[in-house]
Amino acid sequence: MKENKYDDARFFSRYGKMQRSQLGLAGAGEWHALRHMLPTVAGKDVLDLGCGFGWHCRYVMEHGAGSVVGIDISEKMLARAREINSMEGITYMRQAIEDVKYPPERFDVVFSSLAFHYLASFDDICRHVYEWLRPCGHFVFSVEHPVFTAAGGQDWVYDEQGVIRHWPVDRYFEEGARQAAFLGTQVIKYHRTLTTYLQGLLRQGFYIREVIEPAPSEEMLQSVEGMRDELRRPMMLLIAAEKPKKIFC
Repeated sequence: MKENKYDDARFFSRYGKMQRSQLGLAGAGEWHALRHMLPTVAGKDVLDLGCGFGWHCRYVMEHGAGSVVGIDISEKMLARAREINSMEGITYMRQAIEDVKYPPERFDVVFSSLAFHYLASFDDICRHVYEWLRPCGHFVFSVEHPVFTAAGGQDWVYDEQGVIRHWPVDRYFEEGARQAAFLGTQVIKYHRTLTTYLQGLLRQGFYIREVIEPAPSEEMLQSVEGMRDELRRPMMLLIAAEKPKKIFC
């Protein structure tokens, strides 16, 4: 499914008020862990799938990338990216991730932040990325954690006084579409198990380099109200993989 809620004016306005939208990478709770998973990008060709406002495109270009292509389905997201994160060497393109086509061995690094849980097939994207990467190329991405996506509602269970009791996990092994409430709108996200993510990469031939379930940084725990509740369950899953050379990298 190629759902695009981000070009809806009301939804986009709400998204623009999120901390990560206003502060960029400094407002992304997982960035303190994710940035250490990125390889050295100096001189490298980078593809960002689901680039949003272009914060990650700007980051890798500022760290010496040779070129960056940012792909997103939303024209409003790309317009904002071109406004605030435009640099020589960055190309933004409007396209659904499922429709992206490139010749083999086009990129050194493929990156994606919180986009793949909107795709019906993880195997398809693994196959395409493996083909697009050069030998020893890196595939680094974040998704919503399977514990977070399993029940579908994506909200805590509260007691009669409105105090958080626990996070619901249900239908964990029943993979597929979930109706989830996000920014006051019903959106479709796809739940898949941790096994599906990891085995999908391994079946395609990737080496898995790192798997991290990031907790908030100490700075965020101290400064953001309610952030300590994020220690009660994982919200995100970060994975770094590598396409091998025939012998070794």
